[in-house]
Amino acid sequence: MRGGGLYAITDSALLADGKLLPYVEAALIGGARWLQYRDKSGDSVKRLEQASQLRDLCRQYGCELIINDDLALAAELGVGLHLGQEDGSLREARQQLGPQALLGATCHASLQLAEDAIDAGADHIAFGRFYTSQTKPGGPSADLPLLRSARARFSLPIVAIGGITLDNAAPLLQAGADYLAVINGLFGAPNAETVQQRARQFSQLIHAS
Repeated sequence: MRGGGLYAITDSALLADGKLLPYVEAALIGGARWLQYRDKSGDSVKRLEQASQLRDLCRQYGCELIINDDLALAAELGVGLHLGQEDGSLREARQQLGPQALLGATCHASLQLAEDAIDAGADHIAFGRFYTSQTKPGGPSADLPLLRSARARFSLPIVAIGGITLDNAAPLLQAGADYLAVINGLFGAPNAETVQQRARQFSQLIHAS
């Protein structure tokens, strides 16, 4: 299940004021393969409405939707889930979502966390931050040697996250990343057309590696 591609992650601040759906659709047109819905507002009604709309968009464009830190919502919509280290049990999530659902885990800069996540049912693992991140500026840092070690050790998809832009993405791919998880480098754009252009450039870069 290696695959690979652009992993777009939403941000409620960047995609406020009606930008969520048009910007996400632009990213999907540009070739994003996975989309993570990340909203920490706690507004369950809004989250269900937005995630349902995103699921429909993802189905239209052949993209996989992954929910950040909300097992109940992922189960209700029949989509994937991403859990951080403090976000709940991967084992429980795998049991609830079934064997086919995408289930990812934040592993920061630790091969042991990745090993534990795989043992608990994760089918892809995320390392980072690799570069300075606006979303999590104080997050643990990871480096290219870690990525190379992970690639040599694990056969399932590896996600790189943290401050990734078109200018700094290539070394991550060369070191073994399959998916590039991008927030500001994709959605921090003045309009949907720019998002689509960036998504296409990321996708071309990934598939050329």
